[in-house]
Amino acid sequence: MLCAMMAAKILPYSSLNDWLANALNASGMSQSALAEELNGMVPKQVDRSVVNKMVLGSRKISAEEMLSISEITGFPLPNELHRPTVAIAGAVGAGAMVPVFDAYEKGDGPQVECPPQMSPHGVVAVEVQGDSMEPVYSAGDLLFYTREAAEGVPSDAIGHRCVCEDMDGMGWVKQVRAGSEPGLFHLISLNPGADNKHDVKLKWAARVRMHLPADMARRV
Repeated sequence: MLCAMMAAKILPYSSLNDWLANALNASGMSQSALAEELNGMVPKQVDRSVVNKMVLGSRKISAEEMLSISEITGFPLPNELHRPTVAIAGAVGAGAMVPVFDAYEKGDGPQVECPPQMSPHGVVAVEVQGDSMEPVYSAGDLLFYTREAAEGVPSDAIGHRCVCEDMDGMGWVKQVRAGSEPGLFHLISLNPGADNKHDVKLKWAARVRMHLPADMARRV
């Protein structure tokens, strides 16, 4: 049975009750038959009504129950719940000098699960390098942004933390402020010990829409 589990292709599922329904269908087991075998393998008492609630999604399935169900049915465990992903375009400098971060073909780079608060449509992620935005952004953190236009600095970017690219092809995360004349911008660090950049020409800038600390990002 374990060989069959390892040989089976592991597929993503939209929910655990969806996975359980597929496990029952693939094995040909009834809810009653599964309940009878499962009842002797897990601490909590399980009968057909409990399995039915699991299938309907009105009762949670514990990790121990999932392992037992997989062993009983020979159906593989879900490797990941299906969540939309966002491409990591590369790195962006927070004090560090980082070349233009569009290092991968569109959609071809590493992926990270899209935060549930965001729609993945048009969203890109970049990884922070350097410490000029401490304590808000740290090296390794991921920033999510969208670009409505290929070029330019939109008015809603001024005064906000942005991912941007300068005319030398360097990528930055800074607070963008209006410069001393039109077309120039000050790039301000949040870390008081870090340098700021003044009167910089930018190819484009986009507001940071969401920040994920490195240890909370689920890379795929």
